[in-house]
Amino acid sequence: MHRELSSTELKKLNSKKGLISLLSKDLINVDRTLRYIEYERKLIKLQIEVIKLQTWAIKNNQRVIVLFEGRDAAGKGGAIRRITERINPRHIKIVALPKPTEDEQTQWYFQRYVEQFPKAGEMVFFNRSWYNRAVLEPVNGFCSGEQYQTFMGQVNDFERMILESGIHLVKIYMSISKKEQFKRFEELKSNPLKQWKMSPVDERAQELWDEYTKYKQAMFEVTDTQKSPWKVIMANRKTEARVNTINHILNSIPYNKDIKI
Repeated sequence: MHRELSSTELKKLNSKKGLISLLSKDLINVDRTLRYIEYERKLIKLQIEVIKLQTWAIKNNQRVIVLFEGRDAAGKGGAIRRITERINPRHIKIVALPKPTEDEQTQWYFQRYVEQFPKAGEMVFFNRSWYNRAVLEPVNGFCSGEQYQTFMGQVNDFERMILESGIHLVKIYMSISKKEQFKRFEELKSNPLKQWKMSPVDERAQELWDEYTKYKQAMFEVTDTQKSPWKVIMANRKTEARVNTINHILNSIPYNKDIKI
């Protein structure tokens, strides 16, 4: 039984975005289309606020780090793209570091991340961060038990130094269910434009789910501190996760909301 649409809903569906969204799917889903239109409306408003945040940072020589952690396929990259797509690219940096080189493996673990830190007026977004050593590396055998323990003993002091130097640090963990991760992996494998995203680590993620959970919980127990807390974003629904992520960033940094852009 079909429900009757309100005049406001009909207006949304008759808009350019509404028609594109309706016709882009094999099966027309009015409710899903209306949710997407509402998401786009919220996103634009939030992106205006992100522009204000960046303008404030530039004018006041502020430095901002936002790091994203989460299981493979949790939507970290998609969230970063929505946050940054409208702001000035000359004053941001998106960092997704590859496997450490031989030289980097001989350095202090945090060193290659520090080299990416923001200068005055800059915002840096880490798509995975130094927290690789808290979860991904020990689960996959990429670090020794001693290296893991050293990291866990140093990371809170490291972040204390970041904060005391005047850098704004926001830590976000995007959380998805095992079923949702499996679904997203299957979508990646079947899409020739996205198959490159699947790595050997991704291939084992479902098998190692419980190990990831164990190390994730240990990470939160040690590093979810009052001065440097984690924000867990439920990310099974990508659109809601992106809105909630941007809201959290805006609420975490005391920018001037009345600044002219």
